Amino acid sequence: MATHKERPAVEGDTTPGKKPQATDRTAHAAVTLDDVLAARKLLGGVARPTPLAWSRPLSEELGGEVWFKCENLQRAGSFKVRGAYVRIHNLSPEERARGVVAASAGNHAQGVALAASLHGIESTVFMPEGAPLPKVAATESYGARVRFSGTSVDEALLAARDFADETGAAFIHPFDHPDVIAGQGTVALEILEQCPQVKTVVVSTGGGGLLAGIGTVLHALRPDVRLVGVQAAAAAAYPASLAAGEPLALASMSTMADGIAVGRPGRVPFAIVRALGTQVLTVSEESISQAVLLLLERSKLVVEPAGAVGVAALLEAARQRSGEPCLEPPIVAVLSGGNVDPLLLLRLIRHGLAAAGRFLSLRLRLVDRPGALAQLLAELAAVDANVVDVEHGRTSAGLGVAEVEVAVTLETRGPEHAEVVVSRLGAAGYAPLVK
Repeated sequence: MATHKERPAVEGDTTPGKKPQATDRTAHAAVTLDDVLAARKLLGGVARPTPLAWSRPLSEELGGEVWFKCENLQRAGSFKVRGAYVRIHNLSPEERARGVVAASAGNHAQGVALAASLHGIESTVFMPEGAPLPKVAATESYGARVRFSGTSVDEALLAARDFADETGAAFIHPFDHPDVIAGQGTVALEILEQCPQVKTVVVSTGGGGLLAGIGTVLHALRPDVRLVGVQAAAAAAYPASLAAGEPLALASMSTMADGIAVGRPGRVPFAIVRALGTQVLTVSEESISQAVLLLLERSKLVVEPAGAVGVAALLEAARQRSGEPCLEPPIVAVLSGGNVDPLLLLRLIRHGLAAAGRFLSLRLRLVDRPGALAQLLAELAAVDANVVDVEHGRTSAGLGVAEVEVAVTLETRGPEHAEVVVSRLGAAGYAPLVK
């Protein structure tokens, strides 16, 4: 199972510790369709028009076409380069000369590093201690100077702001700026061109920059298309904030989808999302890991947990059979990023298999005599359960003198097969305890 780190909430406002002001319902004018169209011109030859990939399994489950917008295949591995490039391009010559600074543990870091390099600007990125080495190496490979500060993105963010105050470097916020939102909105222009029949667009949501940018375009060009944001239930700041009418901070977060673990919506994107009446759903950690596994196994796409939450929402809708009424096909789910640490990916695959009922962990007590373990393994072989791991112990305080405890991990073909395995063992006289 993936390790979930508890950490304090991140404030989306551009000033740490400052409470965002109440938003106005006309605030979506802060970013217009013309801004997004101008951003698209700037991004020509910089951001790749990423492909749509059709999903057969989800299309069959939901009774209509489901497509994936593959921003995980974007330069630097996510949509973030779109907004970062536009924001940096619009800096004044004086600001460019002082360089830029950002804080991130992943996608935003790489987007800023690449965008700054393309502009010939020095960039500094603050990352928390213990940030995955592949992400650190990727950020450095795009030309950024990486500095480490604190153990969370929050602490790195404060260090980056201090650096900006001390040096005059321009702070590039990951989502709370109109230029960034306009850049992210170019994703929607591509979706409408690639899938003009679309009825629902599903977007993973952290601070809200991507959701707000896509919403701006759909409101202007296709108001008939439903926009749905999705957050991890364990890090969902938007639902309560929308209900309250202002950005609210979470006390803490605990999710594998660290790329969207933002404890307070950004002031600018929140105003847009609220004004457009955008719905935001939440999904479980189990559904997120199953979505990562589905994308890898069935679509051959490597997607990080934060980028897969939209697919997780579709999986949950499919399990409900009737589905969410807001998820009407044809659906386009944005896969927002693919920057996942290989070690985390291994844990995610295992977690996803377990959540899908394809890993079964059991504990059993056997009589301590020669051949007892072989007899158990024969029973498992008889129902085609593949043994992944076996632990054999005699020292537990709860065991009888003539007993041993066996912990066995099995590969199964799904929940139904797992039930067959447990039933077979029970009929053979064992008392398996499912872990």
